[in-house]
Amino acid sequence: MTATLLNRRLVLLAGGQAALLAALARTPALAAPKFLDDPFALGVAAGDPAPDGFVIWTRLAPRPLEPHGGMPAEAVELGWEVAEDDGFRKIVRAGKALARPELAHSVHVEVAGLGSQRRYWYRFMVDGIPSETGTARTAPLAGAAVDRLRIAVAGCQNYQAGLFTAWRHISREADLDFVYHYGDYIYEGATAGVAAPGRPPVVRRHPDDEPYSLDDYRRRYALYKVDPDLRAAHAAAAFLPSFDDHEVENDWSGDLDASSTPPEVFLLRRAAAMQAWYEHMPVRMGQFPHNGAPRAYRRLDFGRLMRVNMLDKRSYRSIRLCEKPGDGNCVDRRDSPDTMLGAEQERWLGDGLNGGATWNMLGLGGLVMPFDRSAQKVPSNGYDNWTGYPDARERLVGMIQDRKLTNVVITGGDSHMFFIGHLPSRRGDLESAPVAAELHATSISSTSSNGNPIGPDPRAATNPHIALIHDQRGYMLCDIDAAGWTSSLRVVDQAIALGGTVSTLARYMVRPDRPGVVKL
Repeated sequence: MTATLLNRRLVLLAGGQAALLAALARTPALAAPKFLDDPFALGVAAGDPAPDGFVIWTRLAPRPLEPHGGMPAEAVELGWEVAEDDGFRKIVRAGKALARPELAHSVHVEVAGLGSQRRYWYRFMVDGIPSETGTARTAPLAGAAVDRLRIAVAGCQNYQAGLFTAWRHISREADLDFVYHYGDYIYEGATAGVAAPGRPPVVRRHPDDEPYSLDDYRRRYALYKVDPDLRAAHAAAAFLPSFDDHEVENDWSGDLDASSTPPEVFLLRRAAAMQAWYEHMPVRMGQFPHNGAPRAYRRLDFGRLMRVNMLDKRSYRSIRLCEKPGDGNCVDRRDSPDTMLGAEQERWLGDGLNGGATWNMLGLGGLVMPFDRSAQKVPSNGYDNWTGYPDARERLVGMIQDRKLTNVVITGGDSHMFFIGHLPSRRGDLESAPVAAELHATSISSTSSNGNPIGPDPRAATNPHIALIHDQRGYMLCDIDAAGWTSSLRVVDQAIALGGTVSTLARYMVRPDRPGVVKL
């Protein structure tokens, strides 16, 4: 091993963010490729806005589905610009960044020094070729009075199950402050076979087998990111990305998958998947994977109007409860209280969950409120969501009650249906007083376990705390001010063929002094 390689490895093992930043800034011998294809085939993205800036992202991949994206195994320098106008007549920040082969030639530029609560435009350049232009808005100053925010909530985008039409419509929503992507950005399934009778059709296919290696996951992200509708959404607004299970493997929990893989073997796969997630998301160095996992939970403030707590419900949870005979890496009962977030993340959430902001948003991913499934012909325990972690849910309820908060809104997705309701205050009592509103978004393209019906769900009748359950593809659009949080349920009429149109299914209001939801 050369001294240079040894020094680089020691820096990475040190794990300090400052040391890592210094290592990444070190200039190696640079390649100067001449591109015959668009080097920005995966588009651009911005994320995690702060009062003085945001992250801007791209990945050089002129031939996205080929090994290494068609790039040489050398670092390549590219330029970036941020401007106050989309014509780049007034450039306010500019610089150079290194696209390194170790990170699939992705770059994450943490732009700073911008004005607060302002829209900017950005782009990259390499070999004289400009990327498409993206736009993002900075956050308000800490403690600033904010009139309103507009956000979209979306996720669950199975490439094989449908088109990403909803992303095109998100890209056209006016004046978004950010998009909260709650996870399932990719799906890890192999090439789909012929759909069984009565099941939704396979709209398009993954071209390869289930991913296990880093290169496998990189190809899967590239396949999704070349989609023009998803590219348009990323270019239109900053994202707050999280992850769920399909970024790695269905229903994984901590260091265990959902089959019988030994944990030390599964962790190799998880490390590859988490590196690929970081490489393809517009996130900060604080989310850089260490020891095979990123620290995905983080907090963003938008003046005095809203505090956003982004949470990781996968990496630290207790072993799953078994749902059916033959399940692997699960238990029939636990001998100690369960956890969904892990002790450290729970403490972190408690420390930051307070009444200082008008709204406390919890980006919690899967369904938190209980769901009585007795109306189903084939019951499911739902043990992959918070139903399988009742002690964790009770502690969350207690955390909110102890702080006497009425302004907590839980947002997320994962069920591939809209669930609009509230988290009851007493365990086992669905009719107890609400402790927090829950606005659970539907999927971009992934179908529900019911097949592909479009319409209301009869199980709402046995769930008095749930105002609506509706199975249709789409997303949630939220307009937030000091008087109320209004959620518009945006649905596409179909995601099977091109040309799907969008409409508003229903609108619900939450007020900061009462945690229930009211239909408008």
